Amino acid sequence: MNYKEVYRQWCEDPYFDAETRAELSALTDEKEIEDRFYRQLEFGTGGLRGVIGAGTNRMNIYTVRQATQGLANYILSQNGQEKGAAIAYDSRRMSPEFAEEAALCLNANGIKTWIFPGLRPTPELSYAVRKLGCIAGIVVTASHNPREYNGYKVYWEDGAQITPPHDKNILAEVAKVTDLSRVKTMDKQEAAAQGLYQVIGPEMDDAYMEELKKQSIHPEIIPEAAKELKIVYTPLHGTGNLPVRRVLKELGFTQVYVVKEQELPDGNFPTVSYPNPEAEEAWELALKLAKEVEADIVLATDPDADRLGVYCRDTKSGEYVSFTGNMSGMLIAEYILRERTAGGTMPERPALVETIVTTDMAKAIARDYGVALIEVLTGFKYIGEQIKQFEEQNSYHYVFGLEESYGCLAGTYARDKDACVAVMMLCEAAAYYKTQGKTLWDAMVDMYETYGYYKEGLATMTLKGIDGAAKIQEMMDSMRNAPKLTLGGFEALAVRDYLADSRKDLKTGEVTAAGLPKSNVLYYELSENAWCCVRPSGTEPKIKFYFGVKGTSLADAEQKLERLKADLLNQES
Repeated sequence: MNYKEVYRQWCEDPYFDAETRAELSALTDEKEIEDRFYRQLEFGTGGLRGVIGAGTNRMNIYTVRQATQGLANYILSQNGQEKGAAIAYDSRRMSPEFAEEAALCLNANGIKTWIFPGLRPTPELSYAVRKLGCIAGIVVTASHNPREYNGYKVYWEDGAQITPPHDKNILAEVAKVTDLSRVKTMDKQEAAAQGLYQVIGPEMDDAYMEELKKQSIHPEIIPEAAKELKIVYTPLHGTGNLPVRRVLKELGFTQVYVVKEQELPDGNFPTVSYPNPEAEEAWELALKLAKEVEADIVLATDPDADRLGVYCRDTKSGEYVSFTGNMSGMLIAEYILRERTAGGTMPERPALVETIVTTDMAKAIARDYGVALIEVLTGFKYIGEQIKQFEEQNSYHYVFGLEESYGCLAGTYARDKDACVAVMMLCEAAAYYKTQGKTLWDAMVDMYETYGYYKEGLATMTLKGIDGAAKIQEMMDSMRNAPKLTLGGFEALAVRDYLADSRKDLKTGEVTAAGLPKSNVLYYELSENAWCCVRPSGTEPKIKFYFGVKGTSLADAEQKLERLKADLLNQES
């Protein structure tokens, strides 16, 4: 059927509830109708993400059921019905409803579910999957996307988001579910009576909290330093409020100021249009409070509390300095590596894991402490996969992992990035430096002077609809088939094409394997320790450009980065 026929079916078929049919019947914009029905909302390698609304290309109870039926079929093929699935959700609109629909679809297929009674951070779901011995997990969230979005992420029994072969196999099962009327569901009371629908108790929160606190290296310094260390925190209307405040309190931090206007969960995100710690507008209220109380550090977590944003006061200027995810990640990483080495608690064969678009400062720090540096594709699920492989192969001991997009993980209790542990570790590091008369910004400057002035950037182009998808593919094809020889004044030394699993030396012409799983990603190795990378987003209609340079000073690094960014975007515009 073409999109018009599918649209009419949704308007007329009594399978769809009256509210859905009314919403669709009221549409008059043909472009809007086409966008809602020109395709099935894509179940990617991580799950679903889309705008909330009626239609095949939207997040609604019917597309959630459809995806869950495919997941259920795969779980049954793996004989995982008794192990079951854990389910969590965040503060977004329709999150509780989508979580329940997913549970009841699994229950109707004879698969047990354990669902949290209220919103929880994504990393707690990762922890719960392994704690409960489940074969799978689901988190209903759109992470840091705008308010009109929601999503659905799938985890496997190792606690990480699905990776090969499970991602492709689940994708194939979801694609087979074409008749929505044959998707299973059941009554909630009946599911509970049969022992299929179970609610997770508060003991899970307690166990998760204990795992967070185990990551602390110097808990003894916190009570004294906390008397003077002032922290401003905002959960941005998301799930972080209770767990973040709880772990800080239990560790002894006493001066924690929460942004009242953004404290309570609200899926409409009334104070921000884009609840993302990477967005400047998200910080307005937090910085206002920080100036009022003269806070040392300012922290923000995204709606599902897996990303952390940071500002720190520069005591010399009195201004608050923004930290990128690379900067905050490096502060935590260097603190962990230094203090575990000094204290004799570093495990044998330690490893630090980062994605290919994360700062190259990580390589310098790892070399300095004799720690293995493992690179993976973009996406924290690949970092989680490394933890599993380290344990299975007895090769390395995971110490820390990070990605540039404000996500990191200390410890192996979870297999996804965790803003709660990031807050805890960063505040501990701030307390440590406070005892030395330093701020986090002072510590960051020390790292620049020791390892080099590394600076990174990210630019995105949003290209919606059918035409946008074609344009994104055209841009990727152009860079793949005709590699640039210079970018931003830097000479192109080699190009890694992860889709072709190749690395071509542009000087010698030699081609070797890129060495990572196939993915639609291009990476340019440039002269003077510079680099750039381009890939389509896996969750949004965007193409992303990543850049990195190493300068002789902050100003030099900034100039080099802007030159590189402008050149690449100009060639692709």
